[in-house]
Amino acid sequence: MERTGAAAVIIGNEVLTAKVQDLNGPHLIKRLREVGIPLLSVETVLDDVDAIVDAVSRARRKARYVFTSGGIGPTHDDVTVRAVAMAMGRKVVRLQEMLDLIMSRATERQLTPEALRLADAPEGAVLLPQSGTWFPVLSVDDIFLLPGVPQLFRLQLETVLARLSGSPVAMSCLYLSLGESDIAAVLDRVALDMPHVAIGSYPEFDPAKDYRVKVTIESAQRGPVDDALERIVTGLPEGAVVRRE
Repeated sequence: MERTGAAAVIIGNEVLTAKVQDLNGPHLIKRLREVGIPLLSVETVLDDVDAIVDAVSRARRKARYVFTSGGIGPTHDDVTVRAVAMAMGRKVVRLQEMLDLIMSRATERQLTPEALRLADAPEGAVLLPQSGTWFPVLSVDDIFLLPGVPQLFRLQLETVLARLSGSPVAMSCLYLSLGESDIAAVLDRVALDMPHVAIGSYPEFDPAKDYRVKVTIESAQRGPVDDALERIVTGLPEGAVVRRE
């Protein structure tokens, strides 16, 4: 079966020990949604080779595109390159193109063995030119190794997304004054009649909000979304809809 969609592996001890809040996972979720590439999973793992190998292997089995975040710098805990290579059954090689970039920008004092680790990559990797910075995106067979620093992650993600194609979904939202128990029968009926439309129900317990349940209706086409929305509204008591979006 052909793999579709994307999966993400967020890498870093600092995330799992609450030293740093992960901003890259939520941003990736948002951007993939906007461009219409289904995201199948997001997994967060330690800076541990075995953990990364397992996570990347799982991601590759289910998704066409795999995004990693973190662990591609020059320090001892940056092990993502080696782990991705192992997950793919490949060697780690030194990319001459990346080596040339590093040497063209660094002073002799900066050309340490550790700095040159930035040129290491899984065998078969290619560099994607990155607008706005000299540091390119490292990719290998639809795995994109992105940095953990949020500003750099966002820049490089846009370079990758510009090369991919997706199908943005159509979606509408209903904000209702009723509880889930009061609307369940209506949602069940519409969902049964229209299985090609995804209907979600999300209760809100903050008394300061002006609604009790948010209902989302989404599909590949706008027509079925509008049809399902009207069916739901028609089935609800008058005054149940606080607003539509």
